[in-house]
Amino acid sequence: MRQAEAPPTGKWTGPNHAGVKAVEPILLPDPARRFAATAQRLAQLADGHPMEAWLRFMAELSRAQHAVATTLAPTASLDQAFVAQAVDARLPPLAADGHERDPSWREGLAGLLDHIGRCELPPEARGAIDQLRGSDEAALERLADQFLRGGLSASDAAAAVYVAAALQVYFTGSAARLDAADLRLLEERGLCPCCGSPSVDGLVTATGTTPGTRFLYCSLCSTAWNHVRAVCITCGGTRRLSLQGIDGDPGLIKAEACGDCHTYAKLLYQVKDTKVDPYADDLASLGLDILVAEAGYARHAPNPFLLVGDGEAVTG
Repeated sequence: MRQAEAPPTGKWTGPNHAGVKAVEPILLPDPARRFAATAQRLAQLADGHPMEAWLRFMAELSRAQHAVATTLAPTASLDQAFVAQAVDARLPPLAADGHERDPSWREGLAGLLDHIGRCELPPEARGAIDQLRGSDEAALERLADQFLRGGLSASDAAAAVYVAAALQVYFTGSAARLDAADLRLLEERGLCPCCGSPSVDGLVTATGTTPGTRFLYCSLCSTAWNHVRAVCITCGGTRRLSLQGIDGDPGLIKAEACGDCHTYAKLLYQVKDTKVDPYADDLASLGLDILVAEAGYARHAPNPFLLVGDGEAVTG
């Protein structure tokens, strides 16, 4: 089925032949492992990396996210009837731009700031923490709305890093409380079936019952969902796709570039390194983003912690 076609109304069960395993269409996140795994991988990738200091900061931020996810655990609790209604309407039940957030996300933000505030930080990062601690509830909610709807100003970029991290924890915990069997892939296959956000990148599996399968990983709620390979996740094109990489690298990360819509999305190959992490390895491969952008391709969607265009990463 092509991306532009409407999905069938029935639930897909996959092949039923003996010995053939169906691909799980949706994999919900595990908050107890998601951020710890990213932190560990970032620390590993940082050693000797040109952006070592920044990757170590992001590792500390991921550790703070893990602490909040496993202690405060801020989440939303969605009524099953509401979830069913949204799924029937082909809408994500945790829609990032329409979901009424539980106030617990702000408690998570406060906890995250406490954890990361104990680390050695540059003055700009410390100033962003102070700004957020001095903001009232309305200001924090407004900043969260602006982040989720793509309306942030440059002056809020540093503070938005922590808001983005807190929202990731909140939406990841909320997605984990859903039942994958109740969900459906969206008509726009490149968007998350839980929250409707774009993916951060895709991972081609090397293990499990269906090796060689591509899963896209949500940039917000950490849900993974199956997307057929060799199809542009932006426009659904198949004829003018090419894989771009950096000469001499081990082939762990490639950019799948589309000559039709001139966008690209990263692909991580687990067969090259079973410890690859969709979130950590995306941050550590900013050089690939810059090279592909210089070739005239736009990233299909930005990483919440990256701003590509001037060759710099924006963080707190």
